[in-house]
Amino acid sequence: MKKLSSICWILWLSICGLPVFAADLDKPAITVFAAASLTNVLQDLGDSYTKDTSIPVKFSFAASSTLARQIENGSPADVFFSADLEWMDYLQERNLIRRESRHDVVGNRLVLIAPVDSKIKLTIQPHFRLAAALGKGRLATGDPDAVPVGRYAREALTTLGVWSEIVDRLVRADSVRSALAFVDRGEAPLGIVYETDALIDKGVRVVDVFPANSHLPIVYPIALTTAAKAEAAGFVEYLRGPAGAMAFKAAGFTPLH
Repeated sequence: MKKLSSICWILWLSICGLPVFAADLDKPAITVFAAASLTNVLQDLGDSYTKDTSIPVKFSFAASSTLARQIENGSPADVFFSADLEWMDYLQERNLIRRESRHDVVGNRLVLIAPVDSKIKLTIQPHFRLAAALGKGRLATGDPDAVPVGRYAREALTTLGVWSEIVDRLVRADSVRSALAFVDRGEAPLGIVYETDALIDKGVRVVDVFPANSHLPIVYPIALTTAAKAEAAGFVEYLRGPAGAMAFKAAGFTPLH
């Protein structure tokens, strides 16, 4: 009966002159909860995967903290792709992911950004003059209490000895893309985001890159949730395979396998 309904639907679309899409109406969509910094590259990979397999892929992009809590509260997701290890650990400790499916996929770099027309010049080093460069403005980054990019930023600035000078001057964004937008719109003179986010926004420029030893490595792990549909495993393998590696590399990420 389900197959007959699908055929009737396709025939109705044809009669009405409406396009019939390639995705198989009988194949359930894969739902992926992924860090906001993965938005562009995953949308492209999802489109390619659907074209190759006829399996639809749906995404929910936000801060890893937000997505992990949504999964904890029962939101239906097949795959979780986090921007840090901590939020993947959070779900693993609660038995909400399949441990054997967990893999580290890509890495990233932390950068200081400014609006593209800004004249600010800074070299990131111990006790660099970040507060002075802000003037009367604020520093945009993810909320350090939850959002991965904010956690990396807090760790880096603490290591470099300037955290106490700017902690009260933060714009605590709800995701890295929100922090990026504050700088793009000129609402913050400086921001700390991932290098890959800076690369996709023509309204900002990279002032400098944070030393790798100033913070923990930026690692993006992926895993199937305990409620994942069988089809989801294929998409995870696709992301970890040659097509995924090529796309991630082109977007500025560092493939880790």
